[in-house]
Amino acid sequence: MTMIKSSSFRLVLGVASCLAFTPAVSADQLEKAQAIEGKTTQEAAQSQSRINRRADASLAMRQEIEQIQTQISNLEIYRDHLQNLVSNQQVEAQSLRDQIIEIKETRQGIVPLMYRMLDGLEQWIAKDMPLKAEQRQARLEKLQAMMGRADVADSEKFRRILEAYQIERDYGTKLDAYQDTIALDGRAHQVDVLHLGRVSLVARSLDGKKHWVWSTRDSLWVSLDASAGEAVDKAFAVAQKQVAPSLLSLPLSANQGVKS
Repeated sequence: MTMIKSSSFRLVLGVASCLAFTPAVSADQLEKAQAIEGKTTQEAAQSQSRINRRADASLAMRQEIEQIQTQISNLEIYRDHLQNLVSNQQVEAQSLRDQIIEIKETRQGIVPLMYRMLDGLEQWIAKDMPLKAEQRQARLEKLQAMMGRADVADSEKFRRILEAYQIERDYGTKLDAYQDTIALDGRAHQVDVLHLGRVSLVARSLDGKKHWVWSTRDSLWVSLDASAGEAVDKAFAVAQKQVAPSLLSLPLSANQGVKS
């Protein structure tokens, strides 16, 4: 805009110079020159205004283009992120499908295994010494009934069966005393029973006067003499925490018998 005004000034000076060297310049001609100068200045200002507006529009458009380019760049990054997520989800979905197939195959194999484990547990209890026999039989029957229940998951069924096996294993390592009913001479008698693992299973009358040992060979209770009874009483005292643990001498169930 300044440059255009300078040109106008030079034009005015030029006109003035021409007038100065013109011998007779009328007032009308001077007014016309001034009008031309004003019009030129106005047109120059309008042109500069248009240039400024176009420059501003161009700058605004450039800024908008930069914003759009930034948005496009962000969208491309987000698109790549979503593609990675979709790819990962597809891998996980395939992994889940494979796991479902494996679970079905495992379930088809685990159910027969549980039934075989229960059969084995039943046979073991039947052949084992009568160590907490009623309690063990009740646990077995509960497990057998559980297998037909739809509201118990297979995983829970398997856990309980393993738990029963764990209890059976623990019987072989504990010294424990409890009350039970045993068959003696065809009659049921309430007695105190003690077992040292599965090595020795002995019984004592509630009055403490009679003692018996289970014969694994003959599958019956065998009477013990008084000397053996003292050792049994000591073992009962240890099991019931009436005395401090000490060396025990108990009759072995495997070595007992009445048959030749």
